[in-house]
Amino acid sequence: MIGKKIGVLMGGISAEREISLKSGAAVAESLIRQGYIVCPIDVNPEIALTLRQENVDVAFIALHGRHGEDGIIQGLLEMMQIPYTGSGVLASALGMDKAQSRKLFIASGLATPASLLLIETEKSIFKTEPLPFGYPAVVKPISEGSSVGVTIVEGPDGMAAALNEAFRFGPKILVEQYIAGYEVHVGILDQAALGAIEIRPQTSFYDYTAKYVKGMSEHIFPAKLPPNIYQEMLALGLKAHLALGCSGYSRADFILDRAYKPYLLEVNTLPGMTETSLLPEIARGVGISFDQLVEKILTTASFGK
Repeated sequence: MIGKKIGVLMGGISAEREISLKSGAAVAESLIRQGYIVCPIDVNPEIALTLRQENVDVAFIALHGRHGEDGIIQGLLEMMQIPYTGSGVLASALGMDKAQSRKLFIASGLATPASLLLIETEKSIFKTEPLPFGYPAVVKPISEGSSVGVTIVEGPDGMAAALNEAFRFGPKILVEQYIAGYEVHVGILDQAALGAIEIRPQTSFYDYTAKYVKGMSEHIFPAKLPPNIYQEMLALGLKAHLALGCSGYSRADFILDRAYKPYLLEVNTLPGMTETSLLPEIARGVGISFDQLVEKILTTASFGK
């Protein structure tokens, strides 16, 4: 990659724009420190023209959320024959759609919380129908990350407001069983599980504030789990990564109940690369510096996956 021009794609137009800008800035600074030719690009509808004008050889995708993590930018880059980091079009699209990815997870033998897919025209259903898995419940958009639009609902009275919040981000949402327990995230790099980290948020769950405000969550690496459970989590994280057909790197998010039964929530095909992000923290925990992580991800860039 030395001598090639690396376009670091960041920003974009999703609800996670600000986090993406931080991820992109961290990646660009790392690549510059390592002697690469870097072109930071704030992605907008003119991205194809910008990529051509800048003569970008390789794209390091630091986008999060829709129009960046969902296969759209990956498809454009393949049409332009520009190698890129992260997963391909199909894996990216599946990973971003929580409803579709769960079908694959279940087919692969991975447990997920009980859930209902709801379209906006059906949001009055809970006025007449009880939840099959009871309360509390989690209401979330199917195609957003960083816990954007997510609400934990304690009872029927809170459902209407939670549905309205989730539907702000798209016409389909998930209503899922709430599982109290341990939040564990498994980092994957180059088709191998790096490690598992436990998160203890100061908020009611690992929400946007807990993720991106320093001091709002406790990160424990390696996760304090029984040794056999820890090894099982590494295996399940890699299994989830492979079930979607991911490549390069990813992060699998789990909740374990009090008996240590794991439930897979989602796979992030472009996990955050900020100072508080989990994949860089997992990598540091196994002796991989941030610069080494960034360079390793860059070397996995390809297209047509």
